[in-house]
Amino acid sequence: MRKLVAGKLHGIYITEANLNYHGSITLDPDHCEAAGILPMEFVEIWNKSSGARLSTYVILGERGSRCCVLNGAAARTCQPGDQIIICNSVYLDERQLTSLKPKVITFDEDNHIRDRLSYSVGIDAEGRYKFDILDQENAVHPVPLLVSAGS
Repeated sequence: MRKLVAGKLHGIYITEANLNYHGSITLDPDHCEAAGILPMEFVEIWNKSSGARLSTYVILGERGSRCCVLNGAAARTCQPGDQIIICNSVYLDERQLTSLKPKVITFDEDNHIRDRLSYSVGIDAEGRYKFDILDQENAVHPVPLLVSAGS
């Protein structure tokens, strides 16, 4: 079994940090449903602004509010206006990898949904893995390749 990405809220902005709450992250149910994230599910959070990384569980806020509130101890890791990535995961056998299609939701500065994407892993003619990012119409977006400084 491998731990794999199941869904992501990519580039959502923190709307509030509430130190005096029991813990968790409060999210708009519309955003959670778009990415396939469940209430009470543990998620990893990566702060693009500070580099902080943490894990907590999801609670649902008001539908349509576009909220993204870090609560309790997690509130010390992010400030309102910080841009973060929220990722849930699933454990699957490697043979199921090509059937997994994680939903990736991107946001504008007001936490309106900008893009609805998905990840797709396939197998090429030589039996090697290939990776694509698809939009709602299943159009392929190029995946940037890392090139070493000496190349």
